[in-house]
Amino acid sequence: MPSWRDRLRYAFDNFMARGTIALIAGLFFVSAIGILAISLVITMMGLSGEGMSLPDLIWASLMRTLDAGTMGADRGSAGFLVGMLAVTLGGIFVISALIGVINTGLEGKLDELRKGRSRVVEKNHTVVLGWSQQVFTVLAELVAANSNLPHRTTVVVLADRDKVAMDDEIRARFPDTGRTSVVCRSGKPMDIDDLEIARLETSRSILVLSPEVDDPDAEVIKTLLAITNHPRRRPEPYHIVAELRDPANLDIARLVGREEVQLILGGDVISRIVAQTCRQSGLSIVYSELLDFDGDEIYFASVPGLVGRTFGEALAAFEGSALIGLQAAGSVPRLNPPMDTLIAVGDEVIVISADDDTIRLGAAADVDETAMLSPALKPAAPERTLVLGWNWRAPTIIRELDGYVPAGSLAMIVADRPGPAAVLDALRPSLVNQSLTFRQANTTSRSVLEALDVASFDNVIVLCYSDDLEPQQADSKTLFTLLHLRDMQERSGQDFSIVSEMLDLRNRALAEVTHADDFIVSSRLVSLLMAQVAENPRLNAVFGDLFDPDGSEIYLRPASDYVEPGTEVFATIVESGRRRGEVAIGYRVVSSRGQGVRVNPPKSTRVALAATDMVIVLAA
Repeated sequence: MPSWRDRLRYAFDNFMARGTIALIAGLFFVSAIGILAISLVITMMGLSGEGMSLPDLIWASLMRTLDAGTMGADRGSAGFLVGMLAVTLGGIFVISALIGVINTGLEGKLDELRKGRSRVVEKNHTVVLGWSQQVFTVLAELVAANSNLPHRTTVVVLADRDKVAMDDEIRARFPDTGRTSVVCRSGKPMDIDDLEIARLETSRSILVLSPEVDDPDAEVIKTLLAITNHPRRRPEPYHIVAELRDPANLDIARLVGREEVQLILGGDVISRIVAQTCRQSGLSIVYSELLDFDGDEIYFASVPGLVGRTFGEALAAFEGSALIGLQAAGSVPRLNPPMDTLIAVGDEVIVISADDDTIRLGAAADVDETAMLSPALKPAAPERTLVLGWNWRAPTIIRELDGYVPAGSLAMIVADRPGPAAVLDALRPSLVNQSLTFRQANTTSRSVLEALDVASFDNVIVLCYSDDLEPQQADSKTLFTLLHLRDMQERSGQDFSIVSEMLDLRNRALAEVTHADDFIVSSRLVSLLMAQVAENPRLNAVFGDLFDPDGSEIYLRPASDYVEPGTEVFATIVESGRRRGEVAIGYRVVSSRGQGVRVNPPKSTRVALAATDMVIVLAA
């Protein structure tokens, strides 16, 4: 049976473990007991030589406890001096202990803050769950989107990482975030308790990033479960944007998230952009222009002045915006509907514009009827596509490419590992327009590339080995391949289209020296799309239509199919496109090697296009 000493020690240990506030209270209690006891003894024994009352003695003892120097002026009997000395020595101990307790408490609190475990008190904020290279693009876009708001906004990042490390990385990338505050907290997005740190119930939107693990979709779906089934969730629906990698997981994610979640199949999006861009140089730049917040974006707007007009008539109604579609009340968005579609009351227009306050009706610019041309019908010839490299997106790229190329086309895949052979064997029966061949070889070898007769291919796609290599290693192999291809082009004088996939945006600047036609930074494009949908969930359906081969898509077509070479107002190009059921939204000057893309120029802009330049159109 425990002795009274054991019980006392046990009670003392429990008290000491209660933390800083309990220790301060304990010191106060000990001091008060000591001061009161000594004051009573001195009063009862009449040792106060100056006839001090009990309250006076308590006050004097308190002063000596707080300031040891006060005792230097004491006078009185030996008993009184001994009592004051005891109070002073006790005060020295108490004050020293108090300083130590406060210092320890402050250090503990700072350590707790550095751990990032305190709950935020924000409202109407954006929450980013998870950490990957995508987080920097997402933050950059959210900062740009919030830059014109009249009030400060907050982005809360919750990830299973050290808070100080996250703060340092973000600060290194974004020294100035303008009117947006970025708050980092440490916690697991899949943990119900950790989610409370980010205060989801008061958030405006939630972005769930795909983690850099072997099975990212599993963690994304678990996070969605934790959000939507949280015992203390709000009754109003959340606005969640999440990325999935495998289309097979789409149904279960929809079952979990229901109407609250906007799902983005990152792999499918990138695969479709690669498949489209390899045949249309400059297309990825157009998508980047539409997806980032620095230039023109896509907006929904109600314009009563267009009621009663047809969609075709309304194309010329905006001087500084490009009309691309309509959304009737209660229906899904329609891009490039038939030109005779009437705009009814309650319909919203879908436009490309610099901002939502720049969507204004204006006077139609004059068009030159004599400059417009009708395109000569050209039979589609089979295409040869060379794919150098391999990753998990390659089968989807090949499948998407099959929907665009004419019958009788060929795709040759060259990779330095044997795995693709079995995947391609399983893929062949589903292809309609192209046949597949595979060769195992080192795609960074000059002799291998020269033996392939690269110039005989219409399109060249260079993929990263992202399944097996770290991003920097994968991008390095891609860069080596591009350098060889560039040198081969210069030596032979033959030109062929090269589209390359990069993983790290910083490596794109290095790869620019290769003069490839397009660089597709996969993580950046998906991050841009997520940021756009986070700001407006209706955009998910719009971009889904743009990326879907069965819907309306963006094409870059020869300017000579629309207008005579020379200088014309852009309104003439718009009208020429309207007459063939297309929406012209910009142009590309080919001589600029991947640049020279202009989206949504004012209708009155005078454009000097050569026959080799391209018009950017939205067409079925």
